[in-house]
Amino acid sequence: MRLGVLDIGSNTVHLLLIDAHPGARPIPFGSFKRALQLVAFLDDDGAIDESGQRELIDFITEAAAFARTHDAEDLLAFATSAIREAANGEAVLARVFAETGIRLAELSGPDEAAATFLAVRRWYGWGSGNILNLDIGGGSFELAMGADEHPELALSVPLGAGRLTWDHLPGNPPTAKSVKAARRYIRETLEEPIAALQQLEPATIVAATSKSFRSLARITGAAPRAAGPYVKRELHLRDLTLWANRLAAMSAADRAELPGVSDVRAKQMLAAALVAEAALSGLGIAVAEICPWALREGLILQRFDQLRAL
Repeated sequence: MRLGVLDIGSNTVHLLLIDAHPGARPIPFGSFKRALQLVAFLDDDGAIDESGQRELIDFITEAAAFARTHDAEDLLAFATSAIREAANGEAVLARVFAETGIRLAELSGPDEAAATFLAVRRWYGWGSGNILNLDIGGGSFELAMGADEHPELALSVPLGAGRLTWDHLPGNPPTAKSVKAARRYIRETLEEPIAALQQLEPATIVAATSKSFRSLARITGAAPRAAGPYVKRELHLRDLTLWANRLAAMSAADRAELPGVSDVRAKQMLAAALVAEAALSGLGIAVAEICPWALREGLILQRFDQLRAL
């Protein structure tokens, strides 16, 4: 069957069409996406303003038409932290449904972490043992760990690369003072999650998902996307520490010239590097392996698991 997956994220809004059936590997058929940083449309009260809502509704209307044109039999639509944490998130979801007929499921942070973890588990298989997965989004940072398909611990903290950039790293490039303060804020925010994860059995594999981690790995020397999904890609803490300092001194335009960094995400790469560095360092991890599957694949797998159970 052909399944449409509509992902309303903090940096992009993306419809991915997948051909798959229960027990099979999901194969991408086509996609329709747009750079839409909803955090840029927040007013002083933390609500998504009229302009942002209009942009979102226009995209969803076009995405739904794209799905129909290409014979999608089902549509899995969800929203993450951009709407979850907006002051008027529920009202935005209701308006989207009223004007487009598309009902967006609002994923909680732990749900997001757990679905991503499922994708990582399926990618690596049971032989990978105890997995720790890290995922940096635009609005939040998810951490999940366990030895089964459902993580023993699934956590979400407000350390998304977009959120941190807007709230803590103004300037282009930001001042040394703001970078120092952001580092301190990140460390303090990660204290409890790191302590909780350290109570569990050590990980056999540390995986990292999301565009932010893929870009950081590419900057530090990992294979390009064109090499395919089966090439092993790693992010080493020693390289990350070096590049975090370099990114702090670079403008967004200079960062956009780096391999694997898009214009849309260039401004956020410093924040992503600071979060990744703090997490790996705090957890005592020297290297993380980049996993090609993430949240969208996890939700697809959940949907087909449900269909198989019927």
